[in-house]
Amino acid sequence: MQRNRVIRYSESFKLKVIKEIEEGSYRCCHHAAQAHGIGCTATVLNWLRKYGKDHLKGKLIRVETSKDRFEYERMKKRIRELESALSDTTLELRLERAYLNIACRRAGIEDMEEFKKKADGKPPTK
Repeated sequence: MQRNRVIRYSESFKLKVIKEIEEGSYRCCHHAAQAHGIGCTATVLNWLRKYGKDHLKGKLIRVETSKDRFEYERMKKRIRELESALSDTTLELRLERAYLNIACRRAGIEDMEEFKKKADGKPPTK
């Protein structure tokens, strides 16, 4: 049975590779790994995350005051309230349309749109 060989790299070697990548000597970690005889690109990526200057690239860092945080929470609460109001209104509208449809069928009215035009929002007269 053959054992995997573990290779340990010195800190100075790791920093040298990272510096070369950051200076643009290599297009990507894969090329740097090939050039230095490092068996796995993931090794170089881990070094880059650990030692590299650009390890924060692509991350979002947000600095906010307590006032900003309070405002953010207040806006989230307001959005939830508005979404709830919108869903209630949508439900009420669907119910009204269903009742209108039932009323038109019972009254023998075929075209609901025509009924709406004739009624024009006026209450029926006796």
